Amino acid sequence: MKKAIIGKKVGMTQIFDEAGHAIPVTVIEAGPCVVTQKKTLEKDGYVAVQLGFEDVPERKLSKPELGHLKKAEASPKKVLKEFRLDNAAEMNVGDELKADVFAKGDKVDITGISRGKGYAGVIKRWNAHRLKESHGTGPVHRHAGAMSANSSPSKIFPGKIGAGQMGVEQVTVQNLEIVKVDPNLNLIAVKGAVPGANKGILAIRSTVKKNKIKHAVSSRISTNPQKRSARNA
Repeated sequence: MKKAIIGKKVGMTQIFDEAGHAIPVTVIEAGPCVVTQKKTLEKDGYVAVQLGFEDVPERKLSKPELGHLKKAEASPKKVLKEFRLDNAAEMNVGDELKADVFAKGDKVDITGISRGKGYAGVIKRWNAHRLKESHGTGPVHRHAGAMSANSSPSKIFPGKIGAGQMGVEQVTVQNLEIVKVDPNLNLIAVKGAVPGANKGILAIRSTVKKNKIKHAVSSRISTNPQKRSARNA
């Protein structure tokens, strides 16, 4: 079942399982989120809901944003995101979603804006090869090298890797496990790291990957009873 919620990164810590092992987790303030809009198949061609997260003063929103939220009878919200959920048709404007939409053991995909790393060269930013540190190269062995040495095309196409701003881009980490849910405090503890800095906004969705249990079968044991009996004879 597809589930989703909007949250805010609190920070990283560790918790201990029943065996006493330390598990690194990221604590996320998940919700409460309010349904601010509902998309229907008859009117919009698909079924989805728009969720609003974190109250803000009215002065921080534009008039169209305030009008949209007042139509839904919702307080001013900082973040609005749309999700296609399995139960979107059953939800209505004004419904509230809390952290308990997820449970311990659920696998989720988390999307956020990565940390900014400033201006970076082509090697750090794109993992490009450096030039030789030998005679003839000069003091530029960490440059990208020739980009259009041949007569064709004799130009650089848009999108060519190079130096520039690194980070501050949308990143999704898939298949993370929820190890603890606190519905009273609206907190979710996710195993591992998630994108962005503390207080960054995150979109938490059910993972798109299928988690199947693989049963290992020894190659030395035949599954054919006739072959097994012939070998034992």
